[in-house]
Amino acid sequence: MTSAANTPLEAPIRADNVPLAVMVIVGAIFAMSAGDAVIKALGANVSLGIWQIFAVRSVIAIPIVVGLAAVTGGIATLAPRAAGWITLRSMLLTGVWLAYYASLPVLPLSVAAAGLYTLPLFITGFAAIWTDDRVTWVHGIAAAIGFAGVALVLRPGGEAFSLYALLPVLGAMLFGLAMTVSRVKCQSENPLALVLNLHIVFVTVGTLGLVAFAALPSLERGGFLLSGWTAPSGDDWWLVGLLTASILAASIGTAIAYQRAPIAIVGTFEFAYVGFASLWGILFFAEVLDLVTVIGLIMIYAAGVLTVRAKA
Repeated sequence: MTSAANTPLEAPIRADNVPLAVMVIVGAIFAMSAGDAVIKALGANVSLGIWQIFAVRSVIAIPIVVGLAAVTGGIATLAPRAAGWITLRSMLLTGVWLAYYASLPVLPLSVAAAGLYTLPLFITGFAAIWTDDRVTWVHGIAAAIGFAGVALVLRPGGEAFSLYALLPVLGAMLFGLAMTVSRVKCQSENPLALVLNLHIVFVTVGTLGLVAFAALPSLERGGFLLSGWTAPSGDDWWLVGLLTASILAASIGTAIAYQRAPIAIVGTFEFAYVGFASLWGILFFAEVLDLVTVIGLIMIYAAGVLTVRAKA
């Protein structure tokens, strides 16, 4: 790989470790998919709204992150080197989860996952713009196959299609931008500093949402997106605890993986989410995948394999 000084965005130097990055990203994706299955269950029952989840989950996560930093390297390691870029990354990721979580109560988990995991295709494109990675004809074929697979799963224009299906694709674009920023502008940052900043932004956005509902009593309410503060039950606290563990594992793992390997390689292994999400959908939500959906999911996975081979 050529020096990042030759690219439009400057990247600090850190040694790559591709096997470690792959192992970490698959574990992070497993944790993320499990947490998203919990979010879908919460959204269906509307026991807690999205703004409350953002705020409460991260209020619990922040002292855990600080404690991990204190044990592993000292509190000083949480000081960011590029606070502006880290905050931009966190805002993009907050937009990812906002868009994706808004779709989960409405869409089957496997369908939402297929839309979100157009992600590696966006990552490849952004990497070509802002790093020295090249887009070849193989990437073009992979993109065509991947988007064709997504079309089979989402089936735009069909009776079952919902505009909510576009929200995961929006999330994929924002995630691709966030991971590109991670690779080219935040590579030398302590992963825990990235995670701490992310949860500070989560708390800020969640609190603003809750304050808006409290300050505007006439604001229309109802559903996962339009709910203010609700007193959590005992079961809700257990679920929030699971969500906190999930987001910590996913955010720390994602930060490490994208620092330690090329964007396109790590991004391709993000496709594991589609398989995990389909499994949770079958096991916990009795979602039945028809043949067309299965073919679409296989095509999405094949697009990822092509991307990896093009980078070999």
